[in-house]
Amino acid sequence: MKNLYVGNLPHSTTEAELRTIFEAHGAVDKVSIVTDRETGRSRGFAFVEMTDASEADKAIAALNGTELGGRALTINEARPKADRPRNAGKRFGRGGGGRGDDYRGHARQPREPRW
Repeated sequence: MKNLYVGNLPHSTTEAELRTIFEAHGAVDKVSIVTDRETGRSRGFAFVEMTDASEADKAIAALNGTELGGRALTINEARPKADRPRNAGKRFGRGGGGRGDDYRGHARQPREPRW
């Protein structure tokens, strides 16, 4: 079993089209085109799972750089996502970062009651 990354896809490509293209080189187990969550439109890449690793290698050699819908396809073995902490370096809900107050080292002044 080998998972292939297929990049630079025309947005109009269907899973059936991809399956047909790859089945010419071996048995295809699964085809999944990645779509945008909000719009449902293709993001221009997909993953194709082939049952035989040697057939997958032949498909990469034969199809990488070929044109589909006027675009040169990028095909290689899919790599797992890098292990990285989620939301690293992002601060939600705050514009400038820092400590969350503008007193910068000075004691906060007590507030007057609102009643």
